[in-house]
Amino acid sequence: MVNAHGKHVYVDYIGYQYDGSNDGKEMLEIMIQSTELANIRPVFSHVEEFDGHKSPPGFAAVVLLDESHITAHCYYNQGWLAFDAFTCGVGNPDIIADYIVENLRTKMPGLQQMRRDTVPRFLHNDIDGAVIT
Repeated sequence: MVNAHGKHVYVDYIGYQYDGSNDGKEMLEIMIQSTELANIRPVFSHVEEFDGHKSPPGFAAVVLLDESHITAHCYYNQGWLAFDAFTCGVGNPDIIADYIVENLRTKMPGLQQMRRDTVPRFLHNDIDGAVIT
């Protein structure tokens, strides 16, 4: 029997509305807030805004967790946003994703979810998580 020690949720949106306040810094704050609700410890966070000179306008944001990560990438001109939450162990990335989705929909009613998928991660054959050789 194959078991999983983690779960990865990824979500794609169209209709992201950049208006000066819906920027990468705002998204990073929502991502950090989601960790509190999910009771997962963030260990590092960073956002990089792109002004369109060397990269398309938008942002890339990351929150490293003691149990993996949350990332978000946005192209302002296209209105595209993709984010993912990956946790291993007892953390639930669905709580993180639900919180982010709820906050985005409040700020951008026209936001349209194109996909939300969940994938089991750290697959293994044993019951207790020990490596079998």
